[in-house]
Amino acid sequence: MGQKKSSRVVWREDLIFTGYSNNGHSIPLDAARVAGGHDAGASPMELLLTALGGCTGMDVISILRKKQQDVTGLEVQVEGVRADEHPRVYTEIWVKFVVAGRGVDAKAVERAIELSRDKYCGAAATLRHTAQIHYDYVIREADEAS
Repeated sequence: MGQKKSSRVVWREDLIFTGYSNNGHSIPLDAARVAGGHDAGASPMELLLTALGGCTGMDVISILRKKQQDVTGLEVQVEGVRADEHPRVYTEIWVKFVVAGRGVDAKAVERAIELSRDKYCGAAATLRHTAQIHYDYVIREADEAS
């Protein structure tokens, strides 16, 4: 049997909820104003994109460290397009890695992204059942003064 995870979501008022991870971290949830919410937290569908960014980002930074790349910063930008009809799943997602460092090897970045995409990231493996996921990256040389 695989590893069991859990979370709970507690209703506060209107469409405002607080989500709790199994280790006690809290996440405010709400809907956009146009959907009857107050914009007091992330929407559940936004959190799916955030989860994908976090999952693949953790993979990529871990792999780049193992490859002894001098990475000084990593940002993962994620955008998605949802279907017009309910259940309004994501149909297309773009993931862009902005890697900052000193002499970071493009081949190492490409391989790290490939391994995350194809082997390690459970969020990507889940979302690719409904969405085509595109990956891209840029490497920025770190400022020598910092």
